[in-house]
Amino acid sequence: MAYDRNNIFAKILRGEIPCYKVYEDDNVLAFMDVMPQSDGHTLIIPKYEAENIFQLPVGELQTLIAATQHIAIAARKAFNADGITLMQFNGESSGQTVFHIHFHVVPRYDGKPMAMHARGMADKTVLEKHAELLKQALNA
Repeated sequence: MAYDRNNIFAKILRGEIPCYKVYEDDNVLAFMDVMPQSDGHTLIIPKYEAENIFQLPVGELQTLIAATQHIAIAARKAFNADGITLMQFNGESSGQTVFHIHFHVVPRYDGKPMAMHARGMADKTVLEKHAELLKQALNA
């Protein structure tokens, strides 16, 4: 399957679709998931065009996972999470729904189950608040 430059993440990278950005550098972009499975659910994507882990060069993957760790550390702090779940899917059979490689950073809380994936849009005000909390933790 060839990379689709019209996938939603490619459009976000080009600024055609807005996002609740929390971090960006020359290689990656991190933003709030608009259909979060938990408070603070964040997506980290490379600026490199690759559908999955099999198409991403090792150096790009190293940069992506380092950024993911950076976001996970900040998310644990910002949302006072008891744990962090990292998820990354490769192919439709694995559950991948956007065919641009990405990691999910999902803060977890004791006694609170994770919501189902892609089941409902979060309130804009909540997403803005969560983005600000995460940005503050990243800058601390």
